[in-house]
Amino acid sequence: MMTTSLPTDFTLAEARDAVRAKKISARELTEAHITAMKAAKVLNAFITETPEHALDMAAQSDSRIAKGEARPLEGLPIGMKDLFCTKGIRTTAASKILENFVPSYESTVSQNLWNAGAVMLGKTNLDEFAMGSSNETSYFGPVINPWRATNKNENLVPGGSSGGSASAIAAHLCLAATGTDTGGSIRQPAAVTGIVGIKPTYGRCSRWGTVAFASSLDQAGPMTRTVRDAAIMLGAMASYDPKDSTSINTPVPDYEAALKNGVKGLKVGIPKEYRVDGAPPEIDALWAKGADWLKAQGAEIVEVSLPHTKYALPAYYIVAPAEASSNLARYDGVRYGHRASNVRDLTELYEKSRAEGFGREVERRIMIGTYVLSAGYYDAFYLRAQKIRTLIARDFTEAYKSCDVLLTPATPCAAFGVGAKTADPVSMYLNDVFTVTVNLAGLPGLSVPAGLSADGLPLGLQIIGKAFDEATVLRVGQALEEAAGFNAKPAAWWKS
Repeated sequence: MMTTSLPTDFTLAEARDAVRAKKISARELTEAHITAMKAAKVLNAFITETPEHALDMAAQSDSRIAKGEARPLEGLPIGMKDLFCTKGIRTTAASKILENFVPSYESTVSQNLWNAGAVMLGKTNLDEFAMGSSNETSYFGPVINPWRATNKNENLVPGGSSGGSASAIAAHLCLAATGTDTGGSIRQPAAVTGIVGIKPTYGRCSRWGTVAFASSLDQAGPMTRTVRDAAIMLGAMASYDPKDSTSINTPVPDYEAALKNGVKGLKVGIPKEYRVDGAPPEIDALWAKGADWLKAQGAEIVEVSLPHTKYALPAYYIVAPAEASSNLARYDGVRYGHRASNVRDLTELYEKSRAEGFGREVERRIMIGTYVLSAGYYDAFYLRAQKIRTLIARDFTEAYKSCDVLLTPATPCAAFGVGAKTADPVSMYLNDVFTVTVNLAGLPGLSVPAGLSADGLPLGLQIIGKAFDEATVLRVGQALEEAAGFNAKPAAWWKS
């Protein structure tokens, strides 16, 4: 059933049904979103807009629909995080060093979406090389959250690193978008912009053709306005890929069909270690309310323990920079990317190209990573962090002996002001306190909008599931979504 008359207010599922029923053409739907993008330049949600390409894809979709050959996402306009390589279209990773990089190949995730009929509106902004929690480290400037606190005009961050995708969806510039999640970069921005985001199990979506940050942690996932939309998108994005050695050859379920099963009989674990000192009382209050909502729908609430949670952030900020320093060694100014001029020799070419091409946060993480991997410190830092990672994964295994999923907050606070935490990296890193454990253990995690802060800003709840059990995670997410009845929208101040 349609709940709106404006094309940009459709959910992905509603748009799919309207296009299939020929109530709106793919071209009309795409044109409406292109118009919305033009009116929202101040949000800086996109690095590269591709309106002509989108209209061409929409025309092909309309042709297929006319022939009765519609695919699952036929004619539906989406955003593509500018970390996924797109053949013939600039892919920057929000960096100067890749400012003019145009891939000659397509990432597996984006190709899966085009094969399903999706239409690309453009490449969304992000933290440089996905390194950040607020989308302020982009070479192309910060992304602005479409939400504002009640009676205030301060610009807020949309979370990171997938802040461009989150902002674009929250502002209704696209129906859905892709994100990547290394330590919370889908779930955290989803929570602070009032949308849905799921980080699938490690290996569920191919990493081939995606610019790498930390290879053992990175995972692509969908960002949408509803849980049903996330189920639809994930079904199209996920696949086994022989080109990715970490891709798992396991069937992709019908996630949308699984939503009808509800939560009756499920056991939901509440990890006691996720109560963080100094977190606003409204975070704990929303968490308790979420547990009550699930209990009212027939789920059983049980307390569980994840004793090594307190070591997750320090372990993550050793493992992730270590892998980043290795992955980013390839950007040397020789084969592709930014190349420094007026250099005397090869060593100076490397040094100047990298110094000019990388931003401060990326440089900071490269230095940390190089330090913890160096001969004198490898055992003291990196090896110990990997042992902690094993213990964190074991904690989840033990917890799931007594429950089916876990319920936690998604973030320790609502969106904060642009520039408020840029001078304090540790304070910034703490925004990922509820999300990094999921990446370290390789598990699926979903953020669902569940309420508003005292300042009228979105707050999310997180559901964490067993490996490759995204279907149950989505079921619980939909139950929360229905109980919360979250239908608040940001005032469209950016159009004025």
